[in-house]
Amino acid sequence: MVSLDLEIFADYHQLHLIDDGSTSDLGETWTDETSADRLAVADDAIAVGTSVNVTVAVRVEVLDAPPADDFADFDHVVEGSMQVPSGRIVIMGCTDYEPDAARFEVPVGPVRVRVASSNLAEAERLGIDSDDDQQTMERLRVQVWPAPNGERAVLKRWKPLVA
Repeated sequence: MVSLDLEIFADYHQLHLIDDGSTSDLGETWTDETSADRLAVADDAIAVGTSVNVTVAVRVEVLDAPPADDFADFDHVVEGSMQVPSGRIVIMGCTDYEPDAARFEVPVGPVRVRVASSNLAEAERLGIDSDDDQQTMERLRVQVWPAPNGERAVLKRWKPLVA
């Protein structure tokens, strides 16, 4: 397993995972349903919704096989598939400068992406102040492994404190 720990500014309440070289427009993938699910999918890109519009802690794990179902440790868990013809995924906030964004290697071809979010109640309670302390930041674990394309799925749903 390869892992990477990052802090990313989740501008407009989202992060992007895109194939290095993608031309997909993730703005067109957001609907009421994908917003509620916190996951919007294009062919070679995924947008992840966040509770806050500030910096979030992100752990990326590249795996050889599907991970164990450890949903009890998280508030919200979603999965989607994307194509990665370059073998590299760029991870960034939606307004970040792509050439400066973090990248990580994955197998070429289709991959499955599981995003598990935690600490959502505390992050939502503090809002723009949630990133002042590691203990109050929204945390996301992004797991990626080779897998055939599959449907977007919500494996565990968070019910926000504020509608």
